[in-house]
Amino acid sequence: MRKLILASLTISAALSLKYSLSVAAQTPATQTPVGRTTPLRGSLERRLTTLLDQPPFNRASWAVVVTDGRGRVVFNRNSDRYAVPASNTKLVVTAAAAVLLPADYRVTTSLYLNGAVESGILQGDLVLYGRGDPTFSTRCYSVDTLALGACDSSMTAFRTLADSVRAHGIRRITGKVVGDGSYFEPMLVHPDWGGWDLNWWYAAPVSGLGFNDNSIDFRITPGDSADRPPLISWYPDFGVFTFENRARTVPADSGSTIGDNFYRVPGTWDIWAEGTVALGSGLHVESFAVPDPNRFAARALAIALMQRGIAIEGGTASTTDSLAYRHARSGPALAEYRGRPLADILFPILNVSQNTFAEALLKILGREFRGVGSWAAGLDVERRFLIDSVGLDSTAFGLADGSGLSASNLVSPAAFVRLLDYMHRHPKAGPFLAALPRSTQPGSLRRRFVGTPLEGQVAAKTGSIARVNTLSGYIERPDGKRFTFSIQANAHSVPGREILAQIDSIVVEIGKPK
Repeated sequence: MRKLILASLTISAALSLKYSLSVAAQTPATQTPVGRTTPLRGSLERRLTTLLDQPPFNRASWAVVVTDGRGRVVFNRNSDRYAVPASNTKLVVTAAAAVLLPADYRVTTSLYLNGAVESGILQGDLVLYGRGDPTFSTRCYSVDTLALGACDSSMTAFRTLADSVRAHGIRRITGKVVGDGSYFEPMLVHPDWGGWDLNWWYAAPVSGLGFNDNSIDFRITPGDSADRPPLISWYPDFGVFTFENRARTVPADSGSTIGDNFYRVPGTWDIWAEGTVALGSGLHVESFAVPDPNRFAARALAIALMQRGIAIEGGTASTTDSLAYRHARSGPALAEYRGRPLADILFPILNVSQNTFAEALLKILGREFRGVGSWAAGLDVERRFLIDSVGLDSTAFGLADGSGLSASNLVSPAAFVRLLDYMHRHPKAGPFLAALPRSTQPGSLRRRFVGTPLEGQVAAKTGSIARVNTLSGYIERPDGKRFTFSIQANAHSVPGREILAQIDSIVVEIGKPK
């Protein structure tokens, strides 16, 4: 999800605009998919077969299954074969969390003292200890962006914690503000993710602490004439990185290339941008991953503390060593912040396909149920949930991460449909079902199925990585009939707009009344 922070707007307007643009960024195409208009005739089997076997789509590897409201299979092509599901993978981590975690589950972030307080002076470090809360993010957590509490700022938690520090009479810290992310494993990036991907928001590192989706939002507009540097600003501006603007403005008909030309020295905070920005182009935002989310969060807290008049002499630092501040954590917390409810963690994962939230939730599951906040532990929790609770055969899936960014994820469409049918019946599925994108509503399906007979009737999870597009969910017709489907298109070279349109045409045929 690409993010947008507009300093010139009010906070509510900025949140609303960021939310709407981030949703649009979920589709790989720049335009709304347009399905076929020529009516198809015959049985559902014949109509779907026509679409799947139509050139150039017939060269893709399709795996599709559809069931009716009674669980009967009404269409099947390769439904038991593995497919790379892309972000359909997020259905698993959100379903497992909705069922296994308490409905009122919230993540607690704590402040600990590593030193004594005398006369308002902390003689030592202030330790910020995170337990994986991903919601320290400027975003909206509901399709109703005007509802009370639906939208939030990434600084809310840190301002609250800073108020607590001041309320305890602390006015100076002689040591550091330390971001302690050791609640999760020290490995912050998944080994399956590509080196280039690690630069961007969608592959940001995952630690016990997070802030602003663990990325920096660069706002880019053209300069006032050709060959002038473009205007580039960023949020947050905490002074934690160096940036060089090596890009230039070009004539309007030349096109912009800056979006693919952000770089950094690997593992460092040294960032630069190259490429071009066309005159007349609008605001463009690139969200660049930070290498150390624990220090990033510590810096956010330090800024909030200084804004409340609390001096920090030692700067900021970070650790993933669980022993480094173990003694400090053995005592009572100075202050704690209870994060947003579980439903608000699930919502961005499904609605706008936010990867970092999904990976943090996977590690939360590992820590809660296996005692280790790791990818391996979280995947083991998912595996047992799918086998023991959903009733899937262990050979129906092979999972590698929580978000679907890894191409090593393999899930059969039949497994997704069984999971979706299980969740539709489950008494704790409310937040899961509410978070699914829906046609015409804010989310990654907002512009899809508009103008078709299924407008507003599709609730489904989107998915896309290189040469993969997927869609799994429900058709809920006004006559009460429901279909559950999973459509996995793998190994194709069709442009994004065209493959999405074909997938949508398949869904429309599924939901068409007889």
